[in-house]
Amino acid sequence: MPNPRPEALDFLLTRRSRPAKTLTAPWPARADLGPLLEAAARTPDHGKLEPWRFIVLEEAALQRLAALVESRGVALGLEAEAIEKARRQYADAGLVVAVVESPKASEKIPAIEQTYSAGAVCLALLNAALAAGWGANWLSGWASHDRAFVAEGLGLAAHERIAGMIHIGTETNAPPERPRPDLAAITQWVDA
Repeated sequence: MPNPRPEALDFLLTRRSRPAKTLTAPWPARADLGPLLEAAARTPDHGKLEPWRFIVLEEAALQRLAALVESRGVALGLEAEAIEKARRQYADAGLVVAVVESPKASEKIPAIEQTYSAGAVCLALLNAALAAGWGANWLSGWASHDRAFVAEGLGLAAHERIAGMIHIGTETNAPPERPRPDLAAITQWVDA
């Protein structure tokens, strides 16, 4: 017999990311962030490989990364608008958790399952932050996929990549609800 947790289901049915640009101080302190990271680390992980890790970026690190985004964007020949948008993602933030996909060699666990687990960590961290009352948003962007940026700015090894940048802070306003998927259009029932 199921043991329902209607408050948890209600949260999941009504959860809504908060745009990163609307988040402000106060930012979660380390003591606030610990339980959120712990919740995220409880993500399904076939083989218990822990094919992910966290890098917590605080204000000084985010300013350093904003400058690196600018120089990398110029080096890559990107348009000024794309560079500025990516730069602001770091410069205007106060706390970001980089979820790093760090796959492990395994004969039993396919690499794709490790990628899925890293993505699940992003969603678990996002939901934990929202459930704790913070505003949060899961972003990526061109810089997080630029090998030179992640190696120089975040110290990622050659086999690692960013699964997501989770921005966490105090929300300044709740965004309006947005259209949700049509379940009938994306669900197939198979009974035989």
